[in-house]
Amino acid sequence: QLHLVESGGGSVQVGGSLTLSCEASDFTFHTNFMAWFRQAPGKEREGIAAIGSDNVIVYAESVKGRFTLSRHRVDRKRLLTLRMNGLVPEDTATYYCAADVLIRDPLSPNEYTIWGLGTPVTVAS
Repeated sequence: QLHLVESGGGSVQVGGSLTLSCEASDFTFHTNFMAWFRQAPGKEREGIAAIGSDNVIVYAESVKGRFTLSRHRVDRKRLLTLRMNGLVPEDTATYYCAADVLIRDPLSPNEYTIWGLGTPVTVAS
């Protein structure tokens, strides 16, 4: 079973940057779709960036040009990294990493069955 652990959340000022990391425990990491989602209080979970086994990356319009997704190995760790620049208060949410094997819509939360516990991000104005 693949296990996902997010880190890197925190509080920043408007215009600031954060880098979120998702560590995957399974050596077959590169065979899965992986994605970042976020959920603000009272709102539905939103897909923001996803990468497939072919390394094609898709972004939500709300983060395109500001967020950058990458997947790589550091030592023996497999990481999915989300670099977030130009943060605005609307980016405040809990950010979740997700993974699965067969995905039709990479930014739909309903497609994913493996989730991390999330890491909170707060952008103060």
